[in-house]
Amino acid sequence: MGLASQFGPHIPFLRRYARALTGNQSAGDELVRAALSELADNPSLINHDIPSRVSLYQLFHTVVGAPSNGNIRTSGNIHDIRMQSLAPVQRQAFLLTATEGFNRADAAAILGRNKDEIETLVAEALHEIENALATRVLIIEDEPVIAADLESLVGDLGHDVTGNATTYGEAVTLARQIPPGLILCDIQLADNSSGIDAANDILTDIDVPVIFITAFPERLLTGDRPEPAYLITKPFQENTVKAAIGQALFFHPRELV
Repeated sequence: MGLASQFGPHIPFLRRYARALTGNQSAGDELVRAALSELADNPSLINHDIPSRVSLYQLFHTVVGAPSNGNIRTSGNIHDIRMQSLAPVQRQAFLLTATEGFNRADAAAILGRNKDEIETLVAEALHEIENALATRVLIIEDEPVIAADLESLVGDLGHDVTGNATTYGEAVTLARQIPPGLILCDIQLADNSSGIDAANDILTDIDVPVIFITAFPERLLTGDRPEPAYLITKPFQENTVKAAIGQALFFHPRELV
C-alpha cells in the first residue's frame, strides 16, 4: 500500500490535533508539513506493527521532539514552534484521548509512555482544565439540545454563559453587548447564515478564541486557507469539549470580569 493511501485519510485529523497542540493554525500546519516531509524522505521511520493512524501520530511526535542536530532534520520554524508554544505532555495525552479518540494504549505508543503514565497525565490535564480561571462564553448553536448540553458543560467548568445565539445577527449583537472570553460556534446556523462569518465579524472587534463545532470537520482541515485552530466534531463527547476549551484558554487566558 502506498504512503498516500495509507496515511492520507488521517492527515486532516492530524492537522486538527497539531492546531490544538499549538493553539494556532499556521504553527500546527507547519508541524504537520514537517512530519509529512520526514515521512516522504524516510519511510523506514514508520512502525508497521501498529495501526497506520497511530504510527502517523507517533512519527509526528518523533519529528516534533527531535533535536535539530539529530537524525531527523528539523527546520528553524519547528524549533521556534517548540520553544514558543507547545502544550505540555499532560495536555498532549488528554488531546490524544479526548479529541482524537485514541485509547490509552495507543496514546502511550504515540508519546513513548506506558498506559499508567497516560492515565496520570490525563487526570492531571483534566484537573488543570477544571480549575482554570473562569471566563464568559458565548454559545452560537441553533440546535436546542446541543446548545443546552454545551451550556451545562460550560457551567460545570465554572464559566459564565452570556447567551446562546441561533443566527448570525443574534451572535454579533450578543457579542457586542457582553464581550465573551470564548466562543463555541456551530458552522451552519438557523437561518442558513454562517457561524464562520459571525465569528469572523466578532473577531474584528475583540481578540477571543473560537471553537467551531461541525459534523464535517475534514472540510475545515485542508490547510489550504484560513481555518480554525480549534474544531469539535458532532456528535461530541464531554471530554472532547473540555479538551478544546482547556486548550483555547491555555493559549488565550482570560479572567471573568
